[in-house]
Amino acid sequence: MKAFKYFSVFIIPFLVYISFTSKGWHTFVPAIFIFGFVPLLDIFIQPNKKNFTEAEEKEAKENKLYTYLLYSILPIQLFFLMFFFNVIQEAHLTNLELFGRIFSMGIMCGILGINVGHELGHRNNKIEQFIGEFLLLTSLNTHFLPYHNGGHHYNVATPKDAATARKNELLYTFWIRSHFTSYIQAWKIENKRMLEEKRSWFHYQNRMVIYTICNFILLSLIYIFFGKMPFFYFIIAAIIGIVLLETVNYIEHYGLLRNKNEHGRYEKVKRNHSWNSDHQIGQVLLFNLSRHSDHHYNGSKQYQLLKTDPKSPQMPTGYPGMMLLSFFPPLWFLVMHKNLKKIS
Repeated sequence: MKAFKYFSVFIIPFLVYISFTSKGWHTFVPAIFIFGFVPLLDIFIQPNKKNFTEAEEKEAKENKLYTYLLYSILPIQLFFLMFFFNVIQEAHLTNLELFGRIFSMGIMCGILGINVGHELGHRNNKIEQFIGEFLLLTSLNTHFLPYHNGGHHYNVATPKDAATARKNELLYTFWIRSHFTSYIQAWKIENKRMLEEKRSWFHYQNRMVIYTICNFILLSLIYIFFGKMPFFYFIIAAIIGIVLLETVNYIEHYGLLRNKNEHGRYEKVKRNHSWNSDHQIGQVLLFNLSRHSDHHYNGSKQYQLLKTDPKSPQMPTGYPGMMLLSFFPPLWFLVMHKNLKKIS
């Protein structure tokens, strides 16, 4: 029964359906839920500090329902993408309604496309990795996997990592630095791999080459079958999803740095190198992404098995609330620098 709490993620497509079939302020229902209702609930619902027992962990690891739920996200994402291309062309939409629907699709791209793509991208199963890649393609963020697995997890909490926010770094400049630097690094990682395997950089096993071709094909098909404006609106929705991802990156590692040993090498990644959140709404909607400290301690661990650790630095509230806070730099710095002092 513990697996069924994660099925609450279907609230997101349900609310996006309301957005796509409604007018006026109802087109913003998903945004109101994520950035209004959820942060409010986090104030009143106690964080979940419990971990599985050894027996529960073994049972959860063998329970395929956790994985089947992730599989179901791909057809849902594809359905809503096609749905989006139709509803975005309705006549007499106001600019507000138009943006409401675009923002709702952006939430789908961020929460279902990128986040689930991230989870499946850590799996060793080729089919699961392919589903993860396909989900990331629907958000135009395919370079995420090569950099995330081959760069971020190695360099996290160091100046080398594009996705680690430096102390005093503004969220808005971080978006640009993190996204474009990680894209460049993804190419470098794949090109280096090709060189080590004595292959040309322009080889079908270079994932960045294949991803680039797939992105071009997807965008071309959207333009051919749906036209210029839906093509443009989809790009905006994908950018919104990417911005949500980068905001999550910002709050997950802000101001945290690994120490160097006597040989000038960084210490191994530990659970104190990521901000952790045990707030329950974010846990179930984001497939335990908020237990980020344990995810970086063991990147291959499946989402349902991630643990909380009292030694991990704790966020004052859940992910949506922290994301809202990060939009206001003076307040963000005030809150987070106090928390950095506590763990230093």
